[in-house]
Amino acid sequence: MRTRVKICGITRPEDAKVAALSGADAIGLVFYPDSPRAVTLAQAEAIVIGLPPFVTVVGLFVNAARENIERILSNTRVDLLQFHGDEKPVDCSGFGRPYIKAVRMRDQVDLFQVRESYHQASGLLLDTYRKGVPGGTGEIFDWDRIPSELANSVVLAGGLTPDNIEQAVRRVRPFGVDVSGGVEREKGIKDIGKIAALMRGVRRADQQ
Repeated sequence: MRTRVKICGITRPEDAKVAALSGADAIGLVFYPDSPRAVTLAQAEAIVIGLPPFVTVVGLFVNAARENIERILSNTRVDLLQFHGDEKPVDCSGFGRPYIKAVRMRDQVDLFQVRESYHQASGLLLDTYRKGVPGGTGEIFDWDRIPSELANSVVLAGGLTPDNIEQAVRRVRPFGVDVSGGVEREKGIKDIGKIAALMRGVRRADQQ
């Protein structure tokens, strides 16, 4: 199985195009105002309008009001929702879009129970837990905590870089990976060379 790749925290059209042409399956737009990678509606529209076909646009939200999400969906293209806060299952549904739920891997988290609770989700995204930080920590967690029975249905995130992506994919064998800070030269600005190196690492891991 080929590991899918999402490049998140895109803030510029040129970075979205580079990600897509490098082979990324999805790009992530952050609609969380407190993030250094947050985009406005105008920025989002400029990014998505130039994308080639078959690239999924993921909108990331953190405890956003329903009317806020609906306003964004009405004004720009978002194919898949990613909920990265404390949203309950009922908060994630009813938008006419599939969604994935981010799980911060705090101690004693039961992924089987989370999957059952969010059974309507298209998948779970597993990220590093740090108190008070909803994501983008730049830190990895213990990948051995992921049950092998769930591995090929999750998206792995948290501190992934060109240097560790091959090891991560080989060890976990996730359905997909989500990378943001690991392919940046500064927050919100992607690095072409790092994206290319990341994609090479994923492909090498897939061939093993």
